[in-house]
Amino acid sequence: MHGSGLIKVFLIISAISLLFDWYVFSGLKTLSTGWSSKRWQCIVLWGYLIVSVGVTALLLLGFSAFRSANGMQPYHEWILSIFLTFFITKLIFILVLFLGDIGRFFVGLFNLVSGKNNKQAFPGRRKFISEIAVLAAAIPFSSFLYAMIKGKYDYRLHRTTLYFDDLPQAFDGFTITQISDIHSGSFDSMAGVQKGIDMAKAQKSDLFVFTGDLVNNAAFEIEPYLEKFGSIKAPYGQFSILGNHDYGDYIEWNSDQEKAANLDKLKQHHKTLGYRLLLDENVTIEKDGQKISLIGVQNWGRGFIQVGDLDKALQGVPKDAFKVLLSHDPTHWEDHVRYHPTNINLTLAGHTHGAQFGVEIPGFRWSPVKYKYLDWAGLANEKNRYLYVNRGFGFLAFSGRLGIWPEITVIELKKKLQA
Repeated sequence: MHGSGLIKVFLIISAISLLFDWYVFSGLKTLSTGWSSKRWQCIVLWGYLIVSVGVTALLLLGFSAFRSANGMQPYHEWILSIFLTFFITKLIFILVLFLGDIGRFFVGLFNLVSGKNNKQAFPGRRKFISEIAVLAAAIPFSSFLYAMIKGKYDYRLHRTTLYFDDLPQAFDGFTITQISDIHSGSFDSMAGVQKGIDMAKAQKSDLFVFTGDLVNNAAFEIEPYLEKFGSIKAPYGQFSILGNHDYGDYIEWNSDQEKAANLDKLKQHHKTLGYRLLLDENVTIEKDGQKISLIGVQNWGRGFIQVGDLDKALQGVPKDAFKVLLSHDPTHWEDHVRYHPTNINLTLAGHTHGAQFGVEIPGFRWSPVKYKYLDWAGLANEKNRYLYVNRGFGFLAFSGRLGIWPEITVIELKKKLQA
């Protein structure tokens, strides 16, 4: 989005937020009417306005940084996240209050029609409606606070076992640890990040893969964490690919040369981490004289940068080889991989983050991201061509996670027994 378009979006959202403030203020005024302490009434009413309007003002002041040379930093994400928390909280408060006001309107209309045309025809707002509104609004407010303080570093381990007819026998029980979407520019807790790294290392998998978006925009973002993520090792190596954010497309650069230099520096950081960066190429993983092919493509995503070349990456791969593909965006699998003439047994992706918000309980899974992506988390299968979408290690824009927690994936490959 261009700068002028971004300004318009922020101005519209800010105007809506200020209208919300006016309506919420009226509800809080009803709630506080009759309090014995006028001081507390003033603190609640004017304290709310000062904080809420102040957050909106901070958002407007900080919007220009979102496409600056350094991009969105953690404190910008905190401002945006606090704004979203207030916005959703106010929305819930208003919905409850509005339902009560609609009720008052129809009662008043009935009174007028029935001849009770006096000053009391339209009843005043009842205090208990405002009380219910506060209780309802407290649910998203407390949930979003948890998401920002604890949820974004509440790493979860997802284990999946997959069975294949054509898996070489030597790789029966072979394990792959996957992380994706580190987004190092968003981190605000070294200790929180270390929890996820320790979980990944504790799996002691045979192979480690990272499926893109090492940074939000700029190569320097990963530099404080090079030693930490570089400590993840696996007997059969560490491999990585690029994601859409790694190309630096979402911020302004002084020149094309500066942008290219940033990408070169990021590629060097992969090497420093001990990751073999696969750029439309493949490597052979050998165990006990048997082999599988690991293939990595640059980003290809529906609606995003499309530079990945699967055919180039497959060059030299035997047709009957067992193939594992690293491709950042699951739409690549949806649009190309699952229909490709070459059978690719397993694709590992990320990108969606599961929207960092949703519900996952046994038998039910929902996130708003499902309306954009067919496959947005976990396992998909098309005629024994598997896709696994990692929910992401880090976070972006919203400095939190709620319901869709950061993920460490472990895939175990098993040889399917012949009947």
